[in-house]
Amino acid sequence: MNTDAADTKRFPRITDEMVAAMRARIGERLKDPHVAWITEATLDNCRHYAFGVGDDNPLWWDPEYAQTTPYGDVIGIPTMLFSCSPGGLGLTGMPGIHAMFAGCDFTWYENIRRNDPIQSAAFIKDIREKKTSFAGRAIQQIHHIDFFTPSRGKIAECDLWNFRTDRDEAREKGQKYDRTKDPRTCYSRQQMDEFLSLYENEYVRGAQPLYWEDVTEGERLPTIAKGPMTVSGFIAYVQGWGGIYIRAHKLYYKQIKKLPALAIYDDYGVPDSPEAVHWRDDFARMVGAPGPYDYGSERCSWMAHLVTNWMGDLGFLHRLQVKVRWHNAIGDLLYLRGNVTRKWRDQAAGYVDIALEARNQDDQLSADGSATVRLPSSLSQR
Repeated sequence: MNTDAADTKRFPRITDEMVAAMRARIGERLKDPHVAWITEATLDNCRHYAFGVGDDNPLWWDPEYAQTTPYGDVIGIPTMLFSCSPGGLGLTGMPGIHAMFAGCDFTWYENIRRNDPIQSAAFIKDIREKKTSFAGRAIQQIHHIDFFTPSRGKIAECDLWNFRTDRDEAREKGQKYDRTKDPRTCYSRQQMDEFLSLYENEYVRGAQPLYWEDVTEGERLPTIAKGPMTVSGFIAYVQGWGGIYIRAHKLYYKQIKKLPALAIYDDYGVPDSPEAVHWRDDFARMVGAPGPYDYGSERCSWMAHLVTNWMGDLGFLHRLQVKVRWHNAIGDLLYLRGNVTRKWRDQAAGYVDIALEARNQDDQLSADGSATVRLPSSLSQR
């Protein structure tokens, strides 16, 4: 990157006026100029999102298998709803200020059925100021989204949040990452083979029922792996998720004409999307990250994958809360783990609460959170 003094302050900074303007919009219904990537849970859309997060459970994509389940057809992987609301991802306002996805709190009420038309409604829920080691002053934007189908009404809702940060501040003064070290880890072929073998042994319960009565508090979920992080893997996720600002040729021109702050110019004078931080080393370092890194919504989906593998096809993921803690840079290996913290019942069903975490090869906490799963009862089978 060009580090000439004249070029060190190349981006807008967060101002009190920006923050006040955002606070004034709390409760505002969001309208986004972009069409959601997924507006209908077609077989292809269900498959593309599942494959984008590396989840090969046939319930999400194989009609022949799904016909043998109580659903009678493919159902959508729960977190594909990330693709169904472009206006709800928390990127409203504050042009030129970097946005980093930081977490989600999802609640599902019904499964996503094949060919469901999916509609969404989003509004700004809250604006909070934070002090971070990544970039000093940061503004947390929280958006709320409701998801509907025309025939069944609301099937899910969520809060999504991100942090808006000064790119220059993060690059020049951020304390979260040691810029004197190469962020990438070198592995021997044996080390990589050992990691990849975790995929061979990944536990997928599938059609075998997990009953509420058989779960014990404190039991651990089988660990699953994600990685190694590669640009190819990030692109695979975008194929399912769609991206927000990835546009080609004339559509890209029309986008930056309408929203000029979305054009980030590199040292060659070429504009590119803010999402290029996920595959361009220069853009990632420009915003204070150690290098190209994964998408936050991708990481939340990995946590859901850990849970759905464990609960099986007859379980229902009712709630998922995830906080993103660390950038997963190219080369990182991720280990996702969970343990049962509580069993409880209401008048209708039995539930299990699960604590979740993801750590990289250096045992750094990448993400943590919790999930609540509704499970069938063995008593109903008697």
